[in-house]
Amino acid sequence: MRRRDLLVLPAALALDACSKGPKKRQVAVIPKATSHVFWLSVQAGAMAAGKELDVDVLWNGATSETDYARQIQIVDSMVARQIDGIAIAASERKALVQAVDRAVAAGIPVTVFDSGLASENFMTFIATNNYEGGELAARELARLVGGEGDVALLMHVPGSQSTMDREKGFEDAMSKEFPKIRIAARQFSQSDRAKGRAAAENFLTGQPNLKGIFASAEPGSVGAALAIKARGLENKVMLVGFDSSDSLIEDLNNGSVDALVVQDPFKMGFEAVRTVVDKLNGKTPPKRMDLSARVIRKEDLEKPEIKQLLTPTTKK
Repeated sequence: MRRRDLLVLPAALALDACSKGPKKRQVAVIPKATSHVFWLSVQAGAMAAGKELDVDVLWNGATSETDYARQIQIVDSMVARQIDGIAIAASERKALVQAVDRAVAAGIPVTVFDSGLASENFMTFIATNNYEGGELAARELARLVGGEGDVALLMHVPGSQSTMDREKGFEDAMSKEFPKIRIAARQFSQSDRAKGRAAAENFLTGQPNLKGIFASAEPGSVGAALAIKARGLENKVMLVGFDSSDSLIEDLNNGSVDALVVQDPFKMGFEAVRTVVDKLNGKTPPKRMDLSARVIRKEDLEKPEIKQLLTPTTKK
């Protein structure tokens, strides 16, 4: 090759590199799990934010919300890849602390969303005000059962901060505001619809005078609805669920679910990505962002704003 060609070649390579433009920033979004409708709606919001803010969103989560080891592994792999930012919904408030600490120590901004950590070593926390959501559920169930009688609490999984807050809000509101209502039974669904149904069956068998059930997450809500339908108790046992899915909306229509306390998972996913990008752009995101939950009844389902809230995966 002639000397003149050797001089021209590096310049040509540099021009080619410039023509391709800078590499997009990458933000990892790590949900508790990937199998439930709630997380698909979070994903839709995160992807919409990625498109609007011109970043690549890497969506990666465990299959089960109880697979803490897999979630830790995913966080560590993103740190090793030197990802630009991370948004994570911690499956277990204590188990994920060290993994998040490693990301922060590597200079990676971390937003925690949906469910909190037993640590303040993160940039921003975005979540539904879950304690308030539990209070809303208690007041709605109390209204449905006439302010007295026995009810049951179908919990989610031990160590999940978001659902623990809902359950605490529910218990506190019942204790303080409705002294004639007794929480007669408690059991975990372990984030599994079949186990949620089995737990609800236990309530219905062991508490013959049961007037209502509150299920603090989508799997338990679906399971409880199945148990109530199987026994034909739609008009006898009131059910307030948390979150939504196609089957829960159908059950709300047919009466096996009496009310749902719902979040805005699309907005949660969008804001999780946006806060990370704001930090990368030199801004200072707030330490905490609270999103409100709301109660949905059958008569609300035809309202346009409720339709949009309940079908966030279709948003663009």
